[in-house]
Amino acid sequence: MTRRLRSALLLTALSLAPTSAPTKTRIVPPPPYAGAYQPQSVDERGLWAEFDEIERTLRDSPTVLHDEALNTYLHGLLCETVGTDRCTGVRIYVMHVSDVNANMAPNGTMQIYTGMLLRVRSEAELAAVLAHEFAHFEKRHSLTRFKAGRTAGDLAMWVGLAGGYAGTPTGSTRASLYGAVFSYQRNQEREADIHGFEYLAGSRYRPGAFSDFWRRMMEEADATALGRQQRSTRYDRTAFFATHPTNLERAGYLKQLAIKDGDDGDDGADTFAAAMQKWRPAFLADQLKRNDFGGSEYLLTQLAGSNWTPDLLFARGELYRTRGNPRDLVAAAGFYRAAIAGGPVDPLAHRGLGLALMRTGQVTEGKVALADYLRAKPDCEDAAMLRSLIEQS
Repeated sequence: MTRRLRSALLLTALSLAPTSAPTKTRIVPPPPYAGAYQPQSVDERGLWAEFDEIERTLRDSPTVLHDEALNTYLHGLLCETVGTDRCTGVRIYVMHVSDVNANMAPNGTMQIYTGMLLRVRSEAELAAVLAHEFAHFEKRHSLTRFKAGRTAGDLAMWVGLAGGYAGTPTGSTRASLYGAVFSYQRNQEREADIHGFEYLAGSRYRPGAFSDFWRRMMEEADATALGRQQRSTRYDRTAFFATHPTNLERAGYLKQLAIKDGDDGDDGADTFAAAMQKWRPAFLADQLKRNDFGGSEYLLTQLAGSNWTPDLLFARGELYRTRGNPRDLVAAAGFYRAAIAGGPVDPLAHRGLGLALMRTGQVTEGKVALADYLRAKPDCEDAAMLRSLIEQS
């Protein structure tokens, strides 16, 4: 699906709404929280026990980013969005994984991937993600999915046995059963989107931020496809076994809700950027390992806007040098130089500059850059290799 067609579809959906958004009014908060659901049946208690064991593993997992300040910030943002009565029992784990994901288990365990933290642009967008996951928890979607999947599996087994005895085909019947389960999951995602939106609209944050997030996810996917010379995703179609609505659908109905209820409010972009500043270089380094030139270039451009800071210039230099076309190496050297001139930067910028220059035949200047790096990092892992490059005639 082309970007022009997708934009036309989204604009068509938005044209049905009034052109002038009314002033935002705070949505009436939901009734007092009755507390987290406690398992009732034997199966439910078994499911909860599994999630409890997973959480015990998470507490000591090297994949979890253990940072008290970051966790306090995220938990505070959740409380501000859904209310202090609801957030108290939630435990947040930041997973050092570059995928764009977040989830919440029925026992109150929430996971947020660092790839998600890299992509949201503001507290409003992050609050929308947190509220969406909490809505799954509050609506007990994990439990209902478990029950629905078990029921479908049992039915499919009995249909298979009946078909075996009767000699009748059962493949289409089983597909219909599982298709109904996936359709049910998509409906739950829509419900969580809308319930999470209500939390966002009832807070100080701008509710339209959630729609903005899904729009950028489509644009990044398009950039990834273009960089890999592949077709873009058809956002106007829902796959039979899809567990989520399409990003186009989500961006559309969330934007409609924002226009209806008023799309003013705080984005909290500066506060969010300050909270992520310590971790952004590590998150960017993880992104560069994904072998996704188009998506990474899009992401860096979105992060920079009109302000290419030294860390973003360094990451862009690494991205172009890694792809390694002759013109990429020339561009990479320019990005590294700009990063170094812009102020404090990772010493690896000197290493990258040196390697890029040497690969384009600028050996003397490249050796100077590598020597600058070794002075800053004399005990680096590849010190011997870099010194041998400098010593070559």
